Amino acid sequence: MNGADAIIKCLEAEGVKNVYGYPGVAICPFYNSILESDIRTILIRTEQNAAHAASGEARISGRPGVCAVTSGPGATNVITGIATAFADSIPLVCITGQVHTDLLGTDAFQEADITGAVESFVKYSYLVKDVNDIPHIMKEAFYIANSGRKGPVLIDVPIDVQNATINKFKYPEEVKLRTYKPTMKGNALQIKKVIKELEKAKKPIICAGGGVLLSDAQENLRHFAQEHQIPVVSTMMGLGVMPTKHPLYFGMVGNNGKAYANRAMNESDLLIMVGASVADRAVSQPDLITKGKILVHIDVDPAEIGKNAGATIPLVGDAKCIFEDFEKESFEGNYAEWLETLKEYRVSMAKKRNPNPAYVDPAAFISALSEKMEEDAVYVADVGQNQIWSCSYAVTKQGKFLTSGGMGTMGYSIPAAMGAKIAAPERQVVAVCGDGSFQMSMMELATMQQHHVDVKIIVLKNNSLGMVREYQQFTYKEHYSMIDLSGSPDLEKLSAAYDIPFQRLYNMEKMDEVIDTFLAHKGSMILECIIDPMDIVR
Repeated sequence: MNGADAIIKCLEAEGVKNVYGYPGVAICPFYNSILESDIRTILIRTEQNAAHAASGEARISGRPGVCAVTSGPGATNVITGIATAFADSIPLVCITGQVHTDLLGTDAFQEADITGAVESFVKYSYLVKDVNDIPHIMKEAFYIANSGRKGPVLIDVPIDVQNATINKFKYPEEVKLRTYKPTMKGNALQIKKVIKELEKAKKPIICAGGGVLLSDAQENLRHFAQEHQIPVVSTMMGLGVMPTKHPLYFGMVGNNGKAYANRAMNESDLLIMVGASVADRAVSQPDLITKGKILVHIDVDPAEIGKNAGATIPLVGDAKCIFEDFEKESFEGNYAEWLETLKEYRVSMAKKRNPNPAYVDPAAFISALSEKMEEDAVYVADVGQNQIWSCSYAVTKQGKFLTSGGMGTMGYSIPAAMGAKIAAPERQVVAVCGDGSFQMSMMELATMQQHHVDVKIIVLKNNSLGMVREYQQFTYKEHYSMIDLSGSPDLEKLSAAYDIPFQRLYNMEKMDEVIDTFLAHKGSMILECIIDPMDIVR
């Protein structure tokens, strides 16, 4: 058995079913060995999207996604995908080929110091120098990626190490890392403090972040909120923790969130923030969430607590474990008056739009589309105006809402949707993007066709980089620069080139009929919606 064989054996031991990647000489031993395995390989058309696809799979399966690319430009291309996963705490194991060990540091052909390059975007990285270290490195990588605050781990393997003979292969049964011991159980004394504050509170609220979904704690949180009638808001990454139309859910907070959700959080006297970083996009003014209230900050990453806002009660631990402990505690709280106030805010502070009837109204379209999608469907939003409209108007039932929150990476939706569909082929998966973000990953239409990945794609077309155009409109008084997308392809012809069915919607007249046809189609389809070039997010 050589090193490449050993890596494949490790992947099999971890239950890996799919590897996304792009080959090159430095990773060829790995891709040669994988032919003897039942692991499916998916040839992505550019390396960044290998990480995005692995991320989409990880967010649906709950297990680390795996991608493997070659050295040099293959490795550097995948960095944006790794950084995107790191920003959203998505577990990945990224394997990169590397030049021969003797050539390291010589500026050899396609040599890149990838472990150094990704240092600020990974939980940990390995440069494998001894083939016999492969089993324990692989075991550690999967454990680190999927424990504590989850995230990507990179393993760089020189080609000679992949070809070297391993003395004795034994995959470890457990991991013992002296310096890495994430706290899962919350401190019992701190938990009792939270319960006491809930008893005293008149206006409590829970702000759910992506950490709730990553720890699979959404059902625990829903049950706790329902049992005690505590209102809930979410960050962008926490969308889907509560069904959109749940009576206790009051929307997304942050710069692009619901005005009534932000007001609810600001006026609360007890804010329980769980699995969420107090970053600028989620909380534009951190002082407001600490002023005149008790702030409980729950996070598995102790470095996150107190980073941007001082917590009254810090509580380190896994969200699922902590809510399981909350459910063991009994307390009495009457928040009926607070809930009635929030319901009034939801009605009186709702956004009002005045769409141009000559075009598709993206807000109404997204609302209708998501309402018609299946109960457990996966909605994948890209970045730009389409993302904010999706966050504001998409209706999540029992399914998933995926997007790039922390990094805001354009081109994310199509590859992530492919990974989600591969992880759950029985589920309906729809990617929603703008005409700018679509062109950042439209090469993956070939991947979809080659590997029979049936993803449905919505393209909101306004012939510009809408979010930047909107910013320039108000900040620079309509002084526009670098936002014109003239020269973009005719999507009807492009779809035909890939043998993918296509529809185009010009206005709202036939919206329901078109959506029904789109969702009923067995297989991939592209639907282009023509939207007002001057529409703004609201």
